[in-house]
Amino acid sequence: MLQDRFGRAIDYLRLSVTDRCDLRCSYCLPARFKNFEEPSHWLTFAEIERIVAAFVRLGVKRVRLTGGEPLLRRNVTELASRLNGLGLNDLSLSTNATQLAKYAKGLKAAGVTRINVSLDSLDRQCLHQITGSDAFDQVMAGLEAARAVELSPIKLNMVAMKGINESEIDAMADFALNNGYILRLIEAMPMGDTGRSAQFLDLGAVRERLVARYQLVPEALELGGGPARYWKTPSGNGRIGFITPLSQHFCASCNRVRLTVDGTLYMCLGQESSFEFRPLLRGGASDAELEAAILSAIELKPERHEFNEQPAKLIRFMSQTGG
Repeated sequence: MLQDRFGRAIDYLRLSVTDRCDLRCSYCLPARFKNFEEPSHWLTFAEIERIVAAFVRLGVKRVRLTGGEPLLRRNVTELASRLNGLGLNDLSLSTNATQLAKYAKGLKAAGVTRINVSLDSLDRQCLHQITGSDAFDQVMAGLEAARAVELSPIKLNMVAMKGINESEIDAMADFALNNGYILRLIEAMPMGDTGRSAQFLDLGAVRERLVARYQLVPEALELGGGPARYWKTPSGNGRIGFITPLSQHFCASCNRVRLTVDGTLYMCLGQESSFEFRPLLRGGASDAELEAAILSAIELKPERHEFNEQPAKLIRFMSQTGG
C-alpha cells in the first residue's frame, strides 16, 4: 500500500485531462484567463495510461477524471476505457455537465460508474452569474442523460457562497433528495485570486439547519473515498455531504494526490509541493524508475494545508490543479 510519511494510505488519484473549460465559474477560473497549458505539454493517452498503471501497481485503486472540463478532451471515453482495464476498483468523473448529454452513454460503456456534477444554482440567472454562461438547459439535459444510462451515484457539487447562492441551499437539497441525487455542499477555498474573492460561507450552521429539517443522521458507509462527511435521511434513501476544508479540515485522513494535464503531481490542494513526471515519461524512464519517483513524490506530501493561516499563499487557480 502506498503511504505518506504521516502514515496515510494514498489510494486515490485525481487525474486532470485538460485545463480548458467552457465555463468560467467565479471561484475557479478568471473570465479572461488565457494562460492555458500548451497542448504539446499535455500527457498523451499512452503516457497517462503508463503513469496510472504505475500508481495502480503501488496500491492506488481509485481514479477520478477531472479538468478543467474533462469532456472537452477529445476521445476522453477512449481514455476511460483504457484506464478501466488497469484493475481499478473505482473510475469516476467530475464534470460541469454541459457536454454530458453527448457523452453519458459512452462514459458508462467505458467503465465510468459514477459522476460528480458541478451545480451551484437552480436559478438560471444566478447560474449564469456564477459560470459566465447560460448553461442551465445543457446541465439539466446532462443530468437526465446520466440518469438514463444509470450512472450512479450522481453527486451534485454546490459551492456555497455567502450572499450569492446561500439562499438556494434548501431548494437544492429538495431537488437532490427528490431526484435521487446526492448533494455535496462545499466551502469555497482561497485558491488564486478567484478563490479568495469568493464569498466564504461556514457550513457549520447550514449543516445544523439541514440536519434538523430533514432529520438527518450520520452516514457510516464510505461513499467514494473523498473528503465529504455524509448525513442520510431516516429512510436511508437520501444523502447530503459537507466538504469543509476551512471550518473543519480533513487533512488527517487525506488519501489523494492530483496529477495535472502536463504531468505535474500535486500532493496537496492547498500547498505548492509538486513533482514533474512528464520529463520522466518522455525521457525513457523505466517502470521501476516511475514507481521510485512516485514513492519519492509522496514523501513530499505535507501534513495539512494552510488555507486559514496563509490564504494568499496559492497563486494557481483550481482549474490549473484539477478538481
